[in-house]
Amino acid sequence: MKSQKSFSQSGPRLYLVATPIGNLEDMTFRAVRILKEADVIAAEDTRNTRKLCTHFEIQTALISYHEHNRDTAGAKILSLLEEGKTVALVSDAGMPCISDPGAAVAAEAADAGFPVIPVPGANAALSALAASGLPADQFLFMGFLPRQKKERKEALERLGRRQETLLFYEAPHRLKDTVSAMESVFGSERRVTIARELTKKFEEFLRGTLAEAAAWTASSELRGEFCVIVEGNAEGEHESDDSAWWKLLTVTEHVDELIRQKGLQPKEAIKEAAKERGVPKREVYQLYHGLT
Repeated sequence: MKSQKSFSQSGPRLYLVATPIGNLEDMTFRAVRILKEADVIAAEDTRNTRKLCTHFEIQTALISYHEHNRDTAGAKILSLLEEGKTVALVSDAGMPCISDPGAAVAAEAADAGFPVIPVPGANAALSALAASGLPADQFLFMGFLPRQKKERKEALERLGRRQETLLFYEAPHRLKDTVSAMESVFGSERRVTIARELTKKFEEFLRGTLAEAAAWTASSELRGEFCVIVEGNAEGEHESDDSAWWKLLTVTEHVDELIRQKGLQPKEAIKEAAKERGVPKREVYQLYHGLT
């Protein structure tokens, strides 16, 4: 086991800084201080982060780190850490590394022996769960479901007997199809809460059954970012077979999870994911790097 004593040693650090998911008042004092003190801020979208920095009078230099440049940008972040620089990583909104490409560079930094320190704050999924009215003692965060109809249905079927409350993110243009698929697989009477525009002016919670949710999505103009919180199956089962844990994940999520759990380099994680899935390494490489 490698021990990280976050604050008992000096030197470079990678901070994972949560930013507001809508309401700027949710920015913490600590987050502002860390962003001001860091040598560099690595941002998913520098335009959005520049607005945040302007609001809080943060003048730290920005670099880009996102899904499509994470190999080169990740190497740049590691290079900065090796030079003794402190880097603050932020996503567009919420906590970095949660359904976010930051997970890869965080794992690489930790593997290289640099302290990786969370600066907690707003998170859309947990905020939605807390206000959903559904059980919150045990839950399963799934992030975004697969976009393809067949893969989405298969993922939902695997989740159908889980007892835990299920947490999803969804984009407005896919919400109707996703809720319809949930009703088809989970049943019309399963309880659901749909949260939109969390912490913003038009924040809204819709609570009811999946049948009611399907009717609402079919008749409403869907705008904003959504969290969908679905009641678990009271007569279902908890996952007991860990041998196929990755079957709930897309290829990219599978690789990222290996990086996060085992501290593997992306190249090693791609090789292991290919082995676990029983597919050619090249296929996983192309999917992970968006080459197909």
